[in-house]
Amino acid sequence: MAKEEEEEVPAILVLASSFGIDIKSQNPPKYRFLEAFSSNLPLLQFLQQQQTLPPSVRAIICNALKPVTADVIRSLPSLGLIVTASAGTDHIDLTECRRRRIQVVNIGGLFTADVADMAVVLLIDVLFKISAGDRFARNWGLSKPLGFPFGSKLGGKRVGIIGLGRIGGEVAKRLEAFDCIIKYHSRNKNPSVSYTFYSNVVDLASNSDVLVLCCPLTEQTRQIINKEVMLALGKDGIIINVGRGALIDEKELVQCLVKGEIRGAGLDVFEDEPNVPKELFPLDNVVLSPHAAALTLDGFKDLCDYVTKSLDTFFSIKPQVS
Repeated sequence: MAKEEEEEVPAILVLASSFGIDIKSQNPPKYRFLEAFSSNLPLLQFLQQQQTLPPSVRAIICNALKPVTADVIRSLPSLGLIVTASAGTDHIDLTECRRRRIQVVNIGGLFTADVADMAVVLLIDVLFKISAGDRFARNWGLSKPLGFPFGSKLGGKRVGIIGLGRIGGEVAKRLEAFDCIIKYHSRNKNPSVSYTFYSNVVDLASNSDVLVLCCPLTEQTRQIINKEVMLALGKDGIIINVGRGALIDEKELVQCLVKGEIRGAGLDVFEDEPNVPKELFPLDNVVLSPHAAALTLDGFKDLCDYVTKSLDTFFSIKPQVS
């Protein structure tokens, strides 16, 4: 490719690995992908290393593990699109995007079913002690007679869902099939469902055996699960989080789990990813997952197609001449 042709190829800044998908391999002629996620250099130094001027970058691909701050946005004067391989956008400075009229595209409902499945899988694992049982069975023998603690059935459990949106609704539908009793808390009561609505999370916890977090992270929902909520849930209560780590006061959660003030937890997300509280590692009443609800081969292909379509749509729109 001649140099003048190469310069016409749009430069895409990849701030995170987009769940390990190699989008570049499917689009080598159309875009030039600048893989900043693989470099420890500051952004402007990285661009200089790539022999790319900041005004050349018109789009960013990111995910929830890498913040797109106002400083990043301001350093790219021609930026017009941010595609995030996540449902949430709390890692992006939306205020600065609105000021600059930058389009922000997330995956929407692409992984709704997968995340709902993960929530149910985590709950079943915690209740039936599947992961703990696996560890026990690998060392089971004559010298270690069966002394494994009982698990608990899922049927009949009172499940409080926090955030009855797309994902929460799919979780509810799946758990209804197990004869669970569904309750929920959201910003507003949903008149189209028959589940019991609680305007107060503490009251929901007091009347639930399980809390499942499916809501987005906002200033209103940050640490919506605090010590008061955990104590209201009680010693037989279980918390499942497939939303965002900061929805829970993580330090208090660790203490409640260690002290037996709640029964268990299934966590796919953490407050300071990829750091996971080491106090949780030895606990058999906790199931940990590395933000992996969407990590399937099918999901990889769907995400790659979605990101590519978003880029194609954006770059097919010719800039208006003022």
